[in-house]
Amino acid sequence: MSVFETIQRRHSIGQMTDQVPTRAQIEQLLVAATHAPNHRKVEPWRFFVLAGKAREELGSIMAASLAERMRETSSEKAQTQLAKERNKPLRSPILIVVAAEAPRQANVLAIENIEAVAAAVENMLLTAEEIGLAAIWRTGDAVTDPRVKAWLGLSSEDHIVSILYLGYAAMAQPERTPRPISEKTAWLGWEE
Repeated sequence: MSVFETIQRRHSIGQMTDQVPTRAQIEQLLVAATHAPNHRKVEPWRFFVLAGKAREELGSIMAASLAERMRETSSEKAQTQLAKERNKPLRSPILIVVAAEAPRQANVLAIENIEAVAAAVENMLLTAEEIGLAAIWRTGDAVTDPRVKAWLGLSSEDHIVSILYLGYAAMAQPERTPRPISEKTAWLGWEE
C-alpha cells in the first residue's frame, strides 16, 4: 500500500477491544513519530505510554480536576459526569500522551515545536493504520490540565498535543468523504 493509499484509508476509530498491542508495535509508532520534520532539529516531542493502572491514575486525576471546576459534585448528574471523566482513559488498552517541550533556544518558537509534534502524531496515526491498529487523536480539558502535566513531569509551558488512544478496532471503519479540494483551495499566481 502506498503512503497516499494509507492516508486515504486512515480513519479515527473510537471503539476498541481490550487486546493490547505489542511493545514492538508501539515502538514502531514512536520511531515513525521521530521522523517528523522539526524546526532546527530540536526534536521537541515527549512520549508517555500508559497501560494498565497508569490509565486509571490518569482518569482519577482528570476526574479530580473536573470536580474542582464544577459548582457542585454531589448530584447524580455530577457523579455521572465525574465517572465518565474517570473512565475516559479506559476506552482503549493503550494511551500515548504526546507532548511538545517548550523551546529552550531563543530562535525556536513554541508554535514550531507544537507543529512538529502534530506532524509526529500524524506519522503515528498513519503507521498505526499500516500495521492494523486502531487509533484516535483526542484532546479535551486533560491536555491543558496542570495536574495532568505535573503527573507526567511536564512543565506548565510544555504542551500536550495529543492523547492517542490505541488498540484494535471493535467497530467497522466509518465512512469518510472529505470536502472537495476546490472548496478549500485558492490558486494564487498559478499559471497552466
